[in-house]
Amino acid sequence: MATINSNYNKLKAGYLFPEIARRTKEFQEKNPGVEIMRLGIGNTTEPLAPHVIEGLHRGVDKLAKVETYTGYGDEQGNTSLRKAIAEAYKSRLNVTLEPTEIFISDGAKCDSANIQTIFGTNNIVAVQDPAYPVYVDTNIIAGREIVYMPCNEKNYFFPEIPSVKVDLIYLCSPNNPTGAVPTRQELYEFVKYAKQNKAVIIFDAAYSEYISNPSLPKSIYEIDGAKECAIEVNSFSKSAGFTGVRLGFTIVPYALVAEDTTAGRVNQMWNRRQTTFFNGASNIVQEGGLSAMDATGYVQNMDTVRYYMENARIIRHGLMDKFVVYGGKDAPFLWVKTPNGMDSWKFFDKMLEEAHVVITPGSGFGPSGEGFFRVSAFGHRSNVEKAVVSIQKNLRV
Repeated sequence: MATINSNYNKLKAGYLFPEIARRTKEFQEKNPGVEIMRLGIGNTTEPLAPHVIEGLHRGVDKLAKVETYTGYGDEQGNTSLRKAIAEAYKSRLNVTLEPTEIFISDGAKCDSANIQTIFGTNNIVAVQDPAYPVYVDTNIIAGREIVYMPCNEKNYFFPEIPSVKVDLIYLCSPNNPTGAVPTRQELYEFVKYAKQNKAVIIFDAAYSEYISNPSLPKSIYEIDGAKECAIEVNSFSKSAGFTGVRLGFTIVPYALVAEDTTAGRVNQMWNRRQTTFFNGASNIVQEGGLSAMDATGYVQNMDTVRYYMENARIIRHGLMDKFVVYGGKDAPFLWVKTPNGMDSWKFFDKMLEEAHVVITPGSGFGPSGEGFFRVSAFGHRSNVEKAVVSIQKNLRV
């Protein structure tokens, strides 16, 4: 008799973003003439950079000729793209990586979920709270014990070092949903803890290009010793607008060691996992990724990043009279306190009903998210401005 993985029964009833979509659809059906403005899900809205489009066209054109046609590529990714990423880390962050430490994928979300499969199910996992749901849910499905590291106003939304021994540590910088970015010293303390306890940090840097403060690290490998204890997950989704195009990468240094391995073994295991479960990212998309990584593509993509960050500034300025607002300075998200201690989902409904604006309830990101909501700066400028005006005029707090 076939049986199911009963750990699925331990998950919350519904994933956060489909529940937002369900409530929004229900409201729209009851109010068909109302315009809904969306500041909720962090989906990019602006066109891809012209140079990236050229790269994607190049990828398509190659498939039209016998001389340049390619079928399956390397499961680890296009060699040229892996080299380009390594060169970008060196030139922009002064971080030295081997191209073979970089594995191309179809997105950071997938890698954040899949990376834990190469570690034992008896590992204890520490997660920032609040956190992107995939970190928690995938480890619950695997049957692991979760330790929450509260991020709140007292610690400026970056957690304290775990008070108990843990084995895997998920960190996200800039944090989704709070927008907080740790200092070098704060990251060093986690690297120090991980090395002392033979723990492994899984560092999500998908929003790193939104960090404008030069004193704040964009990669965990800017911290001494991090290659011995950290895996970094990154993405083209938010830096280059590839949310629907799908392209990401994960860095597994040769120096990385777990409690029961020697240097190089974790890299080998991730390589084995990818070659077994994955046939590689789209060859067309990787051509677009190559264009995104070169100098011209980078300049054009950063123009779009600045566009979204101007949205964040507009939202922050527009909400500060009504709310206590965090984030939005080095991240495309703002973390906002609900008025009068209101429940996050109740405030979601109130915002939708009165201002017709969709936000993301903080409780969907974990226990410490209760009493907050996330606002996304991804959107067309006119829609963002219209949403802010509606909140200012129509929301009763």
